[in-house]
Amino acid sequence: MEPGRIDRDAALPFYAQLKELLLAQLGSVWKVGERLPGEVTLCERYGVSRTVVRQALDELEGEGRIVRRKGQGTFVAARKVDESLFQSMTGLYEDVAARGGALVSAVRRLEFAPATADAARELEVEEGAPLIHLERLRYVNAEPWALTSTWLPHRVAPGLLDEDLTHQSLYALLEGKYGVGLDHGRREVEAVPAAPSVAEALGVDAHDPVLLLRSTAWDQEGRPVEYFTAYHRADRSRFQVHVRRRRRAGAPPSMLVNDSTG
Repeated sequence: MEPGRIDRDAALPFYAQLKELLLAQLGSVWKVGERLPGEVTLCERYGVSRTVVRQALDELEGEGRIVRRKGQGTFVAARKVDESLFQSMTGLYEDVAARGGALVSAVRRLEFAPATADAARELEVEEGAPLIHLERLRYVNAEPWALTSTWLPHRVAPGLLDEDLTHQSLYALLEGKYGVGLDHGRREVEAVPAAPSVAEALGVDAHDPVLLLRSTAWDQEGRPVEYFTAYHRADRSRFQVHVRRRRRAGAPPSMLVNDSTG
C-alpha cells in the first residue's frame, strides 16, 4: 500500500486502509485537539465513498483516537497514559465460569482474513498476510457482554475453522487439542466511546463508554500466538487487578462480572 493512497488491488478493505492512513497522521499532521477534515473532503482526497469514510472514523472513535462533537466536527483525542497491569492468563469464558455464570458465544465470523496493521504488528507477520479471524459476541446470562475480535496464525490451530466455539473456551481448546503452551501475555484496558456498530452489538447507545481490552499472548517458546481486542459493556463488567511481589497458585480470576443492574 503506497503511503497516503488507497491500494485498490490490496486484499485489505478500503475502510481498513483509510483507517491506517488517518491513524498515521494523528498527532503529526493533526495535533491533539485539532479538527480533522470533513467527510466530504476525505472522500475526495482518498477517492472513496462516504460509507468507507464513516466506517474508518467509527473504528478510530471506538479506539479512542478521535472525538466527534455534534455540530462541530471530528477532533484528535488526547492519548491516554499507559499503566502496567498484572493479570492471570485467563479468558472471559474461564472468568465467568469461575464466578458461576453461563457464557455463550455467537460466532459472527470465523475465516481467513488479511491481517490488519495492529494484528500484523503483534503477531509479527506482514500486513495483509492471511490469519485466522474470529469475531464473537459474548453473552453472559443471556445478556450481550463483550464483542471480541481475535487473530491467530494458522499454524497455531490448523483445524480451528471447523470448531464450534459457541460453548467452549478458546484457550482451553488451544491448550487441550492443539497443544499450544500458553505462557504469558500483555493486556491493556481503557475506556472509549462505543462506535455505532459496537453499540448496536452490545445493546447500548452510540458513544456510551465501553471498556476496550487489547491482549497479546505468547507461547512457551516466545512466539506470539494470539491477538485480540474486546469491547466490554462498562455497566456490566469491571476489571480487577491483583498485585503481589511473588506468584501464588490459586489466584482468583482477574475479571469480575458485575451482576448489579442498579
